[in-house]
Amino acid sequence: MASLLFFFSAVLAALSGGLCEEEKVFLQRAGASFSGREYRSLLTVSNGEQFGTWTWPEMCPDRFFAVGFSLRVESNQYGADDTALNGIRLICAKQEDRSFLYSVESHAGYFGDWSQPQYCPSGVLTSFQLRVEPHQGLLGDDTAANNIKFRCSSNPTLEGHAADWGEYGFWSQECSDGGICGIETKMEEYQYGVDDSSLNDVRFHCCARPQQ
Repeated sequence: MASLLFFFSAVLAALSGGLCEEEKVFLQRAGASFSGREYRSLLTVSNGEQFGTWTWPEMCPDRFFAVGFSLRVESNQYGADDTALNGIRLICAKQEDRSFLYSVESHAGYFGDWSQPQYCPSGVLTSFQLRVEPHQGLLGDDTAANNIKFRCSSNPTLEGHAADWGEYGFWSQECSDGGICGIETKMEEYQYGVDDSSLNDVRFHCCARPQQ
């Protein structure tokens, strides 16, 4: 549908991680359209928080892999209920062609705004590390997942622009032959005035590189 097709112009190479200054980029929301794609393994970390349930998976189309990401982040509420990181959006490309991209995000929470995308200068996302604030107790303000880092197959590490509460845990395993191709989030549903934590954990699908 035309309403799902958005036209983007990457203006700043520093923000777009290597996309040419005047390159015209088409980005289409994939949603769950490709959720049946076969994958090789799941990347997980051990420091995700306890609230919420695992939601639906979303996958990049066949032969597409995640080359970048964007975060949905609620800014500091200064004494009101904080949720910090709410959603993670993967941006998928086919090989090194970044002129037509798809996005997948699973459940992306309820609060905050999407950040400017960050991209691997080349290659694909292969592993991740999650920053999590542990449970704050009965009267505390839980924020759970607060930020994320990704490692690219070309070696750079990308860190999101999000909250700094909590600590980073260990890195996930790595997609050994291919890259990240899908996402599934663990989300606490809206709490209607009680303490919201939103995104608590995330896991990513690894897909194999297509045979030549």
